[in-house]
Amino acid sequence: MMRAVLLVGVTLLLTPSAFSAEREKPNIVFIMVDDLGKEWVSCYGAEGIETPAIDRLAATGMKFNNAWCMPQCTPTRVTLLTGQYPFRHGWTNHWDVPRWGAGGHFDARRNTTFANVLRDAGYATCAAGKWQIDDFRVEPDAMQAAGFDDWCMWTGAEGENPPSSNRYWDPYVNIRGKGSSSRQGEFGPDIYCDYLIDFIGKNKEKPMLLYYPMALTHGPLTTTPDNKEEKDKRRLFAGMVRYTDKLVGKIVAALDAAGVRKKTILVFTTDNGTGGNSNTRLGRVVRGGKAKMTEQSGVAMPFIVNCPGVTPEGVTTDALVDFTDLMPTFAELGGGRLPAGRVVDGKSFAPLIRGQAEDSPREWILSMGGGPAALRDGRVVPKLPYDDRVLREKRFKLWIDTDRTPSRLFDLIGDPWEEQNLIDSQDPAAMAALQRLTRAAATFPETDAAPIYEKNPPQKWDKK
Repeated sequence: MMRAVLLVGVTLLLTPSAFSAEREKPNIVFIMVDDLGKEWVSCYGAEGIETPAIDRLAATGMKFNNAWCMPQCTPTRVTLLTGQYPFRHGWTNHWDVPRWGAGGHFDARRNTTFANVLRDAGYATCAAGKWQIDDFRVEPDAMQAAGFDDWCMWTGAEGENPPSSNRYWDPYVNIRGKGSSSRQGEFGPDIYCDYLIDFIGKNKEKPMLLYYPMALTHGPLTTTPDNKEEKDKRRLFAGMVRYTDKLVGKIVAALDAAGVRKKTILVFTTDNGTGGNSNTRLGRVVRGGKAKMTEQSGVAMPFIVNCPGVTPEGVTTDALVDFTDLMPTFAELGGGRLPAGRVVDGKSFAPLIRGQAEDSPREWILSMGGGPAALRDGRVVPKLPYDDRVLREKRFKLWIDTDRTPSRLFDLIGDPWEEQNLIDSQDPAAMAALQRLTRAAATFPETDAAPIYEKNPPQKWDKK
């Protein structure tokens, strides 16, 4: 029997799911581009660029308007892995572990990841792309400890090892069972993508988790195999975006070829805003907002979920989601158990992407974290006792400063570019929103936590 589901004012007819969540575990493919905002994705209104593979995922799946990352690399990556906010897991700032070291790292033995949860639930797990929160020279088993059976990762720029800076041409890659080495004459993004495709072919009879934190489109600007002679800076970045889209299409094609597309939930998103490259979106020039908490360029990222026959097709939703929600969502989809004895801040939106709910369970979402961390008494710690942050409901967004004081309030429906501060407004709706969001912020600890890790042994490349 067909059933009608109303989402964001659109009526959809859904056929029965391609798999039963109770009987069969879906594959989960999580694709995360590095440094790319909505202003470079055409289905989000980007101009002068075409991203057809990503657009097809949106056209045949669910496109989110209000999905928040953290503003910068490390806070986002640890948040999505653990389901905890930066004020709880401690990585409120960026720390480039392979380059700076100092014993600090993401300690999977002290922090459970969504890959740990799904591997324990019977999934074959693989990661390819960029990790950067451990140093593989010191921790050769870091990926395995974090829950991955297999991996192919750019090492990150390792201190006192110049070849390791290469993530694109002649990349320096760490592969399970083979260690780290340069791949001369090859293009890193092709290596990472092809590794995942090979894993799909070998494991298609099992439930699979693929974590694909892309190297693209992070600087430095580079040519790709499709534009080797390009020199113009703007066209170079546009070429990187187009190649990103091409690789997304290759992953989708591999799932089709393996016959598992209809039992695979694919999530496409990015880790934070673009790293400075401007583009026009919805008729307005948008400068990349990496490390900022602005709505249109810093924290509200492209976020698309697609699974034919399971996820409603052609839907744009205003449901609130942030990156803490990924762990509990993946756990619910895959029948995994959340870690005992550890707080998970996120809330599962699995019913929404299955077409079984009209909204996420969120009343508000949060983003925070940016800039470099500090090194005090030999440990990596937050730069500030209380980092500034933003919270939002569907309509209003509140900015909170480092002294824990609310400083800006915006009506994102009437003022999506955050140009009219309503913090002193006498409008009843604004005043009520200020009270609600301030109460939510008051539930956070007065001081942000520090990262939880057992120190790596000292190395000569460590930051002093």
